[in-house]
Amino acid sequence: MTRTIKRAAVLGSGVMGSGIAAHLANVGIPTIMLDIVPKELTKDEEKKGLTLEDHAVRNRMAAQSKKALIKQKPSPITTKKSLDLIEVGNMDDDIEKLAEVDWIIEVVVENLDIKKKVFANVDKYRKAGTIVSSNTSGISVEDMAADCSEDFRKHFLGTHFFNPPRYLKLLEVIPTKDTNPEVLAFMKTFGENVLGKGVVEAKDTPNFIANRIGTYGLLVTVQKMLEGGFSVGEVDSVTGPMIGRPKSATFRTLDVVGLDTFIHVAKNVYDQVEGAEKEIFDVPDFILKMQENGWLGSKSGQGFFLKKKDKSGSIIYELNPKTLEYEDRKKLKTPATEMVKQEKGSHRKLKALVSAKGDKAGDLVWSILKPVLTYSANLVGEIADDIVSIDQAMKWGFGWEIGPFETWDAIGLGKSVERMQEEGETIPEWVLKLIEDGKESFYKTENGNVYYYDNGVYKQQSFNKKEINLKRLKDVNGVIKKNTGASFIDLGDGVAGLEFHSQSNAIGLDIIQMVNFALDEVSKNYEGLVIGNQGKNFCVGANLAMMLMEAQDDNFFELDMVVRQFQNMAMNIKYSEKPVVTAPFNMTLGGGAEVSLPATSIQASAETYMGLVEFGVGLIPGGGGTKELYLKQLRNMPKGVDFDLSKVANDVFEKVATAKVSTSAAEARENGFLNNNDAISVNPDHLLSDAKERVLSLAKASYQAPQREQIPVVGDPGYAAMLLGAKSLQLSGYASDHDVKIAEKLAYVLSGGRVKEGTLIDEQVMLDLEREAFLSLIGEPKTQQRMQHMLVKGKPLRN
Repeated sequence: MTRTIKRAAVLGSGVMGSGIAAHLANVGIPTIMLDIVPKELTKDEEKKGLTLEDHAVRNRMAAQSKKALIKQKPSPITTKKSLDLIEVGNMDDDIEKLAEVDWIIEVVVENLDIKKKVFANVDKYRKAGTIVSSNTSGISVEDMAADCSEDFRKHFLGTHFFNPPRYLKLLEVIPTKDTNPEVLAFMKTFGENVLGKGVVEAKDTPNFIANRIGTYGLLVTVQKMLEGGFSVGEVDSVTGPMIGRPKSATFRTLDVVGLDTFIHVAKNVYDQVEGAEKEIFDVPDFILKMQENGWLGSKSGQGFFLKKKDKSGSIIYELNPKTLEYEDRKKLKTPATEMVKQEKGSHRKLKALVSAKGDKAGDLVWSILKPVLTYSANLVGEIADDIVSIDQAMKWGFGWEIGPFETWDAIGLGKSVERMQEEGETIPEWVLKLIEDGKESFYKTENGNVYYYDNGVYKQQSFNKKEINLKRLKDVNGVIKKNTGASFIDLGDGVAGLEFHSQSNAIGLDIIQMVNFALDEVSKNYEGLVIGNQGKNFCVGANLAMMLMEAQDDNFFELDMVVRQFQNMAMNIKYSEKPVVTAPFNMTLGGGAEVSLPATSIQASAETYMGLVEFGVGLIPGGGGTKELYLKQLRNMPKGVDFDLSKVANDVFEKVATAKVSTSAAEARENGFLNNNDAISVNPDHLLSDAKERVLSLAKASYQAPQREQIPVVGDPGYAAMLLGAKSLQLSGYASDHDVKIAEKLAYVLSGGRVKEGTLIDEQVMLDLEREAFLSLIGEPKTQQRMQHMLVKGKPLRN
């Protein structure tokens, strides 16, 4: 039989349980979320005259958790519509509903006895063949199901999501000795293809993979800080992006995770291991004292860091672990840290830093890295079958850019092992054998295939067929043409790719030139084009610094030419003879949205934050963004039914004037940036493949380029209505004089100029209006101040 999961149940509605239910709803799976029945009334319930027998009371726990999803930041839901797919109930009255679902996920308190009781009850009501899993972060998965029926045990495994489930990629899947191999294989595929996760198979050991190594690494860092007399801030300044770790580095990460959670995870390992390993997992006294004081981190308002506000703004202080008092935050600045800033890429930065012997920062990072690498190597076979699983778990669960074994390769395996031995470290035998056999690294790449070392031989790493890795692809096929901003490449099967790789993927003349080349080449030799990349963000907009410099030099002829070229590029994308699919992800702002909107179709990553944000720097979109968003919303109107044109114009006006950015691709659809021709990829690794398949399906359906459009506009009455709205905000103190000036220009563009309501205008007319408004505004001193402020401070200026 072909297994599917059409409906799920989540048992436990705490932060993690509700987060998992939200993620299931985000991907379209109806989910029932159950929790315990309260034993006493709240004061509010008493006032309403409710009793413990009322449904509202009995379902309170789950209902409150569902309601809380709306207020949580970052939001666990991609759109408020997701909440409609979450049904709430309780584990007494609604337990029979478990017979209606295909997957039951337990997320109750981390107590083995309680979990066993829950599963004994689940076993009575689930239908045969239903998959059951536990989201435990460290309790033995085997022990939980030991007393359950054979069918239950065959369909039972651990599924450890990382918090928050919507955003963190890692899903550790932990089978037991009884888990049916077909169930395990299905859950791994389902986790990747439907839930969009990076799935790693872990063994049933304390804290599995990521938390085991991650917690060890954090505790080693604390230990080295105390031994070396470093401050919390100094450690964080060199254990973040400088070594390929998240900005939250070490202690900010602990504040985000919460000290109570961290201590619980550490204790879980401490209770189950022996010797030197046990010593590392013995949480230092000052951290236990912090817990005692309630200084748990972000959730309690203070932890290793404390933010205070004064007249000049917010100041962040760091905790002194010796005095438990807050002090000015410090950073570690040494010759090595300054040198590392000149290096590009995590591999080179890390190697440069740890190679700086005798440098305070270099020696600190080396002292932290060394035990983590040997510890990871010692655990191969115990917590996971291979080094790939460990590397992926650390990247997907803890946000490391490179995993432990990739790190070892980056700093030089042979030389680093030699140094470790000189310093008295014990190296695992299998690592020494690898070196003795003449091998130089844990990984190697040949002909675009990646191989990893495993039990004396290199094995080929397998990837999902839906994953296109541009770096590996270019290593094998090369690049057809490239310049500083973009590359034109062959994605295979007759589909071409256009990859942005400028600074922040900002659009300049180099990208415009390459897009036009790509479209011309595709029209002759390919089925269609995918515009996408695998940078940090799809595109943060046009090159703001270049535009500001030209405006300050009064080079308006040059600016006019650039804007015309951008507009022409967008029109070339729109009217291409062959289908063009854009693959936006993460930040897709300003010019990034203007490249996407005219495309034949958009294949967006679920985490796409799209918006026309030019208003924030004193401008309006100049590359056709206003026109295309307006047209896209007009196309969404029901055919053959009269609708209010002014409502569409006002809606677009509001979105552009407020620089509204979607918090997800689902919300981008609600905001009108995506329509029914566009699709969403849940797994970001599959985005380019999905976009490529979209091109092929359009080509197969004998794609015809669209005809030139005539645009109905609201004219003078619409212009007056939009301007009235802006003036009202000004009178209420929500808009400045300059805001109104920008709004006036935007209203003029959207209304089509001084024409009658309902007039049909050519697209070029609206493009000309956009360009004229853009050039007029960029010459304004206050707009230039806003642009300068954004470039320097990274946030909008209100002037």
